[in-house]
Amino acid sequence: MSRLIRLLPMMLLSSSALAQSPQYKSPAGIEYRSNRDTGSVARAEKALAADPKNVQKMIDLGVAQSSVLQFREAIATFTKGMAIEPDNSTLYRWRGHRYLSVRELDRAMADLTRGYALDSLNYGVLYHIGIVRFARGDFNAAVDAFQRSIQRPPNAGELAGSTDWLWMSLMRAGRKAEAAAHLARRPDTVNANNAYSTRLRLYRGEITPEQVFTPADTAGVQVATLSYGLGNWYLVKGDTAKALKWFERSVATKTGWAGFGFIVSEIELRRLRKP
Repeated sequence: MSRLIRLLPMMLLSSSALAQSPQYKSPAGIEYRSNRDTGSVARAEKALAADPKNVQKMIDLGVAQSSVLQFREAIATFTKGMAIEPDNSTLYRWRGHRYLSVRELDRAMADLTRGYALDSLNYGVLYHIGIVRFARGDFNAAVDAFQRSIQRPPNAGELAGSTDWLWMSLMRAGRKAEAAAHLARRPDTVNANNAYSTRLRLYRGEITPEQVFTPADTAGVQVATLSYGLGNWYLVKGDTAKALKWFERSVATKTGWAGFGFIVSEIELRRLRKP
């Protein structure tokens, strides 16, 4: 019996690590779940248990949960942090992002707006405000957010992302001359070697649509991101049929459901198919 008692915590941890919790159900009724924890969440939980009032360790846990798509668990973790530090802008940045991941756009915007009020220079807040505005079809407002975020990216990958989303926002707002000038300035001077830098090469005419995908592009989020970029590129050129094809490919990548390309493709499909 005593050996069983000693083993019980390990058994519970193993069960938790294997659990895949429901996160989001699409309009088509498809349920998307988290991935299994491979150790990062368990380590973050252990660190927090040793210092349960440490907000940074709560943030670390929420980020670890997010890395395995435990978005609803991360939302709960960040909410606990807010009970201790209600004016911590990083908590609002992360919880807003996670609400976006589970398609609760109003809650995402409420958190990000609060985060902006607390820290108007927070890159993550600005970038994700831009994503939510774009998803809502408020393209001019998205332009404003990405123009602010592009001034303070933390790395080349994020700079490519802000450059890309700003171009798309300008194009969707009908500000084509500004969009062209934006690309010509080449703010993304360092090649980030990610899906956004590939999409930017398409916009600049450096590659053709047929060259966007390579044999290495198999991961769900990568496929969803590249597919959305192609769909939007065709959409702003007026080719709705091809745009639909690529938006459909984006949402067909079941493992890419947490990517922004997948999220916005769902919205674009609803817009385009609306009677």
